[in-house]
Amino acid sequence: MKKSFRSTLINAITKSAEEYPNMVVLNADSARALKLTQFSDTYPDRMTGVGISEADLIGTAAGMAATGLIPVVVGFSMFVSEKPFEQIRQAIAYPNLNVKIVATHSGLCVGQDGATHQALEDMAVIRSLPNFKVYAAADVTETEAALQAMLNHDGPAYLRLGRDLAEDIFDGNKSFLPGGADVLRDGDDVTIAACGLMVEQALLAAAGLKSQGIGATVINTYSIKPLPEDLLLEKAKKTNAFVTAEDHSVIGGLGSAVCEYLSQTCPVPVLRVGVPDHFGESGTQDELYRKYGLTADDIIEAAKKAISMKTTNTKG
Repeated sequence: MKKSFRSTLINAITKSAEEYPNMVVLNADSARALKLTQFSDTYPDRMTGVGISEADLIGTAAGMAATGLIPVVVGFSMFVSEKPFEQIRQAIAYPNLNVKIVATHSGLCVGQDGATHQALEDMAVIRSLPNFKVYAAADVTETEAALQAMLNHDGPAYLRLGRDLAEDIFDGNKSFLPGGADVLRDGDDVTIAACGLMVEQALLAAAGLKSQGIGATVINTYSIKPLPEDLLLEKAKKTNAFVTAEDHSVIGGLGSAVCEYLSQTCPVPVLRVGVPDHFGESGTQDELYRKYGLTADDIIEAAKKAISMKTTNTKG
């Protein structure tokens, strides 16, 4: 069953306000689109809108954090990660302030809004900043857990969400820790490390591979920075072949992070399923995932290739 990221997010934010009386919410003229009016109706004195001015949005959040508040910035990924990047770097990351950025509408799943609104580089730019934690949620249950983990952490953090609907991956309580991950399936032949909406595709791919006699481990790699290094190393040694899957550019995101780590610790074939080095375009999520190679079938193809590379390397 598919459920709404946005509805779950605002419910979680409103609920968290009871536990964190110093939490405030900020947006840049996106309250109605993101259903933030529910929060402002309940806590009118704890909601700040700055208009269409993302640099001011980040600067205001930084100022609030400096006074001891916990600002939660909510907005479309493109406009809370890439547009105000200078302010994020200088005003939040450098002084290590306790600001939480929740980015909705990330990746190709933005669909018909087109290339200008499809943030395909956000994880790359934010994970390059010292002090930042970077997370991606696969479904609504994980969204709730991620928000709680961010609020419990004293320091800057970035959470990446899809546009709206996500298939249920988890039931009930969900653990969420910096540097954490979930092993959703275990197999001996290849490891598939996925994040966000691509976790669903990874599970479908693993089922398809199983029908062909190939055992795939599937990891929900929700913590992009810090990475779940011990788990990645364990699975690299076990399967000797990796595939990463993300609704993000193949440059700088989860795939790059995994390659950077494993190349220094346990070099194995790693193939990256993600958006190639160009911009997206308008279309439905399903159409764009097919065109840009982000389907379960694409993951299956990459897994088979990674396995063949493992065999070749072993013979060599």
